[in-house]
Amino acid sequence: MKKYTPFFIGLLLLFSCNDSVKKETSSTITTNIEDNYKSFGNKIIVDEIDDIKVVTNKYKDLKEGDTLAITFSSTVKSVCKAKGCWMRVTLDKDTETMVKFKDYGFFVPKDIENDTVVIQGKAFVSEVSVEEQRHFASDAGKTEEEIANITVPKKTYSFIANGVLIKK
Repeated sequence: MKKYTPFFIGLLLLFSCNDSVKKETSSTITTNIEDNYKSFGNKIIVDEIDDIKVVTNKYKDLKEGDTLAITFSSTVKSVCKAKGCWMRVTLDKDTETMVKFKDYGFFVPKDIENDTVVIQGKAFVSEVSVEEQRHFASDAGKTEEEIANITVPKKTYSFIANGVLIKK
């Protein structure tokens, strides 16, 4: 038994060192986020930020009624000009997701087009009615003619954000 004691002590030291490395890395990520991003909504816990290509593929696999908890980073394509109560973010060159904020509990600045954001929450697919599309178009400052041209419901990628980080 005495000859195994150094082995067990070595294992114990190895595992205890491993935990401190994990905690330090997590703390470094959190500090970096706090220094470089402004936070809105719930505090985002950054364990893993999904690659935008992976997120786009996950959306393509979703069916109406499915949800997926994810965190990802992207670029803001447009934002509500009335209150900052929604935004559209780019998934790829032809695809975007409509982001609303959980329980209408927070808003984002109205001047963040082309800014980088980190979003955490639930992704899902939905159908947007003509009326709702026209409302969003009006909020975005579209012309009466552009709004009148909206005549059919549209399948859309949607997202309910618990929290948003906007790069400073």
